[in-house]
Amino acid sequence: MTNGNSMVIVSKTEMQSTFERILLSNGLNEEKAKICADIFTTNSLDGIYTHGVNRFPRFIKYIKSGFVKIDAEPSLVSKFGGIEQWNGNIGPGPLNAIHATETAMKLANKHGIGCVGMSNTNHWMRGGTYGWQAAKAGFVFIGWTNTMINMPTWGATDAKLGNNPLVLALPFQNEAIVLDMAMSQFSFGAMEMAALKGEKLSVVGGYDRDGHLSNDPKAILESRRSMPVGYWKGAGLSLLLDILAVILSGGLSTHEISKEEAEYRVSQVFIAIDMSKLGNYSAISGAIENIINDYHQSNPINESTQITFPGERVLNTRNKNLLNGIPVLRSIWDEIIGFTNE
Repeated sequence: MTNGNSMVIVSKTEMQSTFERILLSNGLNEEKAKICADIFTTNSLDGIYTHGVNRFPRFIKYIKSGFVKIDAEPSLVSKFGGIEQWNGNIGPGPLNAIHATETAMKLANKHGIGCVGMSNTNHWMRGGTYGWQAAKAGFVFIGWTNTMINMPTWGATDAKLGNNPLVLALPFQNEAIVLDMAMSQFSFGAMEMAALKGEKLSVVGGYDRDGHLSNDPKAILESRRSMPVGYWKGAGLSLLLDILAVILSGGLSTHEISKEEAEYRVSQVFIAIDMSKLGNYSAISGAIENIINDYHQSNPINESTQITFPGERVLNTRNKNLLNGIPVLRSIWDEIIGFTNE
């Protein structure tokens, strides 16, 4: 007998076709449905289930509620040199983010560096998607988004900050080094996943309603008091990322987004750097190789610990899931399949 928290195995092909079919039935055209389905599937394939298969039902609900305008296209607001500001017009976040990344790369090709601020957009799902997109094309990438209020600043009990994910990426060999991190110790998607599975967090992740430090994801989600990564440092970085997102995009801040009915109309920044324009370009790949080789020689705390650079475990998970199928919580997959019967 199974329960809602048991796992089912879904192939990449089945997941992508299911997503695409549901998106088409909810009004997306063939091109948009295919791209969005591919993003949600790839995120899941890479082991980022919280912003892949687990997040798909919420994306559909946002479409149905009108928070995501499926026919909207981003529009240029202003530009100067290598900087452009765009309005996402509340369109699908992943599609707006792909457009912004492509635009930033085009600007970088021309100016060496390109910066795109995107206002009035939706959740980009996995920010690392756009880091991989740029890095695989040969660019350094820096990007971030603000969010609705979900984290207290250091020393406070009430939430005033978003956990404002930050992405840093660069090409490495045939793949990339990609850091994708929220400003909270654990992303809310990771805590929601742990709560669904009845698991505790590996380290303290925030406070419960009584103000006690906790590794219980359910208690932290209820209190809305997640722990800033690096304590006061993460809180400060969250604040600055929000301010810079507002300045560079001309969009809403975290506290303004939080007045809305749901988390949408967020502000995002996409920066691409064309490494081929640098004077030391010919030496860059060798320098990165030397740094990673030295990094891999770290002494692990025990024999079972593998020292990996940001993004390296993603490659291992991708290969494993391609071979064995993608593990999905049965309750999540049942909810998704339910959309096919509507």
